[in-house]
Amino acid sequence: MDLKLLFISTLLGVFCYSRAQNEGNDCISANAKFCGECIQAGAKCGWCTDPDFLSQGETLSTRCDELESLRKRGCAEIKIENPRGQKRILRNKPVSNRKKGGDKLHHSNITQIQPQKLSLTLRSGEPQAFNLKFKRAEDYPIDLYYLMDLSYSMKDDLENVKNLGTSLMLEMSKITSDFRIGFGSFVEKTVMPYISTTPAKLLNPCTGDQNCTSPFSYKNVLKLTSDGKKFNNLVGMQHISGNLDSPEGGFDAIMQVAVCKEQIGWRDVTRLLVFSTDAGFHFAGDGKLGGIVLPNDGKCHLENDMYTMSHYYDYPSIAHLVQKLSDNNIQTIFAVTEEFQPVYKELKNLIPKSAVGTLSANSSNVIKLIVDAYNSLSSEVILENSKLPEGVTMAYTSRCKTGVVSEGENGRKCSNISIGDEVMFTISVTAMGCPKQGKSEVIKIKPLGFTEEVEIMLNFICECECHKDGIQNSQLCHFGNGTYECGACKCNEGRVGRQCECSSNDVPTEDMDKACRRDNGTDICSNNGDCICGNCECKKRNNHPDERYTGKYCECDNFNCDRAGNKLCGGHGRCECRVCICDPMWTGSACDCSLDTSTCMASNQAICNGRGTCDCGTCKCSDAKFQGPTCEACPTCPTVCPEHKECVQCRTFGTGEKKDVCEKECSYFNLIKVKDRDKLPQPNTAVYPLMHCKERDANDCWFYFTFAVVNNTLKEVHVVETLDCPAGPDIIPIVAGVVAGIVLIGLALLLIWKLLMIIHDRREFAKFEKEKMNAKWDTQENPIYKSPINKFQNPNYGRKAGVL
Repeated sequence: MDLKLLFISTLLGVFCYSRAQNEGNDCISANAKFCGECIQAGAKCGWCTDPDFLSQGETLSTRCDELESLRKRGCAEIKIENPRGQKRILRNKPVSNRKKGGDKLHHSNITQIQPQKLSLTLRSGEPQAFNLKFKRAEDYPIDLYYLMDLSYSMKDDLENVKNLGTSLMLEMSKITSDFRIGFGSFVEKTVMPYISTTPAKLLNPCTGDQNCTSPFSYKNVLKLTSDGKKFNNLVGMQHISGNLDSPEGGFDAIMQVAVCKEQIGWRDVTRLLVFSTDAGFHFAGDGKLGGIVLPNDGKCHLENDMYTMSHYYDYPSIAHLVQKLSDNNIQTIFAVTEEFQPVYKELKNLIPKSAVGTLSANSSNVIKLIVDAYNSLSSEVILENSKLPEGVTMAYTSRCKTGVVSEGENGRKCSNISIGDEVMFTISVTAMGCPKQGKSEVIKIKPLGFTEEVEIMLNFICECECHKDGIQNSQLCHFGNGTYECGACKCNEGRVGRQCECSSNDVPTEDMDKACRRDNGTDICSNNGDCICGNCECKKRNNHPDERYTGKYCECDNFNCDRAGNKLCGGHGRCECRVCICDPMWTGSACDCSLDTSTCMASNQAICNGRGTCDCGTCKCSDAKFQGPTCEACPTCPTVCPEHKECVQCRTFGTGEKKDVCEKECSYFNLIKVKDRDKLPQPNTAVYPLMHCKERDANDCWFYFTFAVVNNTLKEVHVVETLDCPAGPDIIPIVAGVVAGIVLIGLALLLIWKLLMIIHDRREFAKFEKEKMNAKWDTQENPIYKSPINKFQNPNYGRKAGVL
């Protein structure tokens, strides 16, 4: 079992390694046939336009490689096509510093987002980033539309809403000086099968003497207005209606409010929709209960402020509603009773920039609910973008006022934003490839719930600059069978070959194959390529895209060279046709021999201390007695000093055993006298190896000298001209006498101390013996000791027993 696991692990390792190698160079893996295809393979890819760049046998796609690789292979910088993307800000109006009570600005002149328009030119794989600033303006205009459920259960709520206009206008004036309010109502579709079809019942769906209006889907009661009294008057004229099922047709009403901009009166300002109900909702598919199967078309169908197509179109789906609310920048506040809180909270999670508030049983808290919900919605900014072209991605990074930096989905938003706060977003756009043949695209980014947006024009780099200078039907491409561009032939359809010299329909013949055999051998293109039109086109190594075959017969490669340190050409050269071409200052079959002599330089600035040669950065000493990295060590060299001692002594001081034969035997070196030892040559200053010596003569005097061999021939001795002798002889007996006296005194004191200790010990022992003799108790037993043993005897023991 262990062997099986080991085998599987090995296979997986080989597969992963091969995959990693294959993915390591996207430029080569792209197998690009022309420059435009190359630059779309990745941001690191370049195309060499030098006509003489390719070696014999290399395929056209070899022109496409990573930039550094092209430079190393000899393509001049000016010959490398490497277009880069760019960004241009087209409209950059600063955000507004509007103050409440200050100069009035038309809502179209208020700016909360910057910049407003820019252009990005995208190169495949190369991100382009820009900063987007958002500032929540003070005293920003608000449009609020109150959409109310007028089913019978909302009767008491209607009474409280009748005075909502002036009260809400007063409360909202604390937030903005430009506030408008509108009103609409809804009940249900009138074609549902569970609603009675009796005409009288349709006219008055309520029971008893209740006066109710006929059921309806949606009615726009009041267009947005700044007249709060008009709101009160019109709402006061409304009557409740009724239906038989609990869910209502509120989604129909929301859709019409969202898309009927002119009829509702929406401005390009903050748009709030308050949806008030005490029931659930119908959604797409429920219309089948009334025989309605057509999907909601998401268009405005108001005539005389009444929704006229409720019997024709089904309810909208939640996703459709989310799209329309977002497209029209409407923020929704669901004011619902506590019973339906869970339902609408789930709905809120599906609708961005929406809030849910608990409506009291009679809607008495509706004003506080609206104000709290507005404050919650306006304190958060969430960016969204329009649909991106295929292959384009967008990444967000937010820098909120708290200093927190977020990325990913959290990078789209900032919370707890107060009026006047500025937040910053960094948006990075990346394209992979060239969408839609390079046609420009426009995308938009906007904060949810706001009408302002950033318009971004995307332009794509799909071709190289040299593409513009291409020559169609060029004679360089085999009698006009291709377009000569960017240093190579881009063959017409049906043509192949480096110069488009062959038809793709041609089948290789024996004659063509012959031209692809080396030395009349049997192998076609050395088994490393294909014979196309009589020329070898060498194969690529799939798992190693950086490795390639070259040569007329694909006989060369760049990976079968000598290695050193497990690196091709020792990491100090390149492999060409299985031979290492070494970098400067390196040599050897594997470029493992350094020509740098700095590692052989001794401290005296001599190569190997003058005792050897520098070979591949290492000293090879000429004499075996010298050792070390720079031939500085000489284990047997201490014999040098005694060897020259007598000659130095006789020539300098006229003493020693050779003083009589000094001139004859000791003239083999050049003698130089110096004043003191500091004047002797030192190893770190001498330009040749030298030995320091210290020797003693017959009078116990020391003399110092150095011995050196200059240029391997001349022997040179530097000697200190004065002897270093010990102190005079008369002081020695004095010192010896003093030492001897000190020793004798010490011995005497030691003997006296020992004698005194013996006398003291004897006195103490005698005193002990005397006290022992005067003791008053038996020395055999302690007088205060009592035995723990008691003895008893039977009184009848030994007597005779009486006769009974």
